[in-house]
Amino acid sequence: MKAFVVEKYGKDGLRAADVPKPTVKDSDVLVRVSAASINPLDKMVRNGEFKRLLKYKLPFVLGHDIAGTVTQVGSAVRDVAVGDEVYARPRDLRIGGFAEFIAIDQDDVAPKPQSLTPGEAAAVPLVALASRQILVDRAHVMPGQKVLIHAGAGGLGSTAIQLAKHLGATVATTTNTRTQKLVSTLGADIVVDYTKEDFSKVLSGYDLVLDSLGGANLEKSLTVLKPGGLAIGVAGPPDAGFARQLGAPSFLGMAMNALSRKVRKQAKALGVRYEFFFMQASGTQLRELGALYDNGRLRPVIDRTFPFDQTLEAMAYVEQGRTTAGKVVISMAPGND
Repeated sequence: MKAFVVEKYGKDGLRAADVPKPTVKDSDVLVRVSAASINPLDKMVRNGEFKRLLKYKLPFVLGHDIAGTVTQVGSAVRDVAVGDEVYARPRDLRIGGFAEFIAIDQDDVAPKPQSLTPGEAAAVPLVALASRQILVDRAHVMPGQKVLIHAGAGGLGSTAIQLAKHLGATVATTTNTRTQKLVSTLGADIVVDYTKEDFSKVLSGYDLVLDSLGGANLEKSLTVLKPGGLAIGVAGPPDAGFARQLGAPSFLGMAMNALSRKVRKQAKALGVRYEFFFMQASGTQLRELGALYDNGRLRPVIDRTFPFDQTLEAMAYVEQGRTTAGKVVISMAPGND
């Protein structure tokens, strides 16, 4: 089958290749990929940023989000059948969405939301799961709380705004002038144009900040939290909890803590908290989220769709910051989606 594989770690490490079709284990489903989408995590994994924690064996197929049709099921699979349309964020070490076929553990797949096209569905899994796990599982967002979501027009931000609003929060976001209207239509109550204003000068008393930028932006985010508030970072720095989540040795947990010591110290001095977040695959949660897409509570935001043979161009498009809003999709059937 045709696929795009990481042959070596680094910016030029991804290439097109012919590789064997995946082997289907007892609890796996084989999916013919209809569409995939690009996430910042693809670049990070390709560049080897997690190679000490996520030990992929080179070469491996890249791609963390897919939608497609089941063509084969393992002997232990019970709730998925050949012909089912599904979507998924395959678990770590089992990724491979930039390919014609992918084998996925049955626990990681869910029925494709009926209201979404394959391309729209492929744009959803990682950002929807991350939003749910941050807002519901980690932060326990309740009605009336105040949530700041940075980069609100991005794939994660645009999804998190909608889910936070669904949960009853008052939502603030940062974005640029071009996408102010978009984030307002997604549910943002307060929109800060970062090209004109410093969010830390105009916002205060927030229960939660979701930061996808890191660095100085994360440090400023700590100052808008109320006492006891929580800043969750998806761009780093990592902490010991990340190492535990991946089952890494304790010495790596200590190293992760060292990387985040500065920001955790700053948070403590302000009476707030900082935690790093890395999402986990879950077909069960995708079923729940699919219902929110089908009833109109959530909608995907798509910037552009590329044909599968232009996957390298699609990756470059994202890395060069050319995305205006939402996700970039890779389609196996351009013009039919």
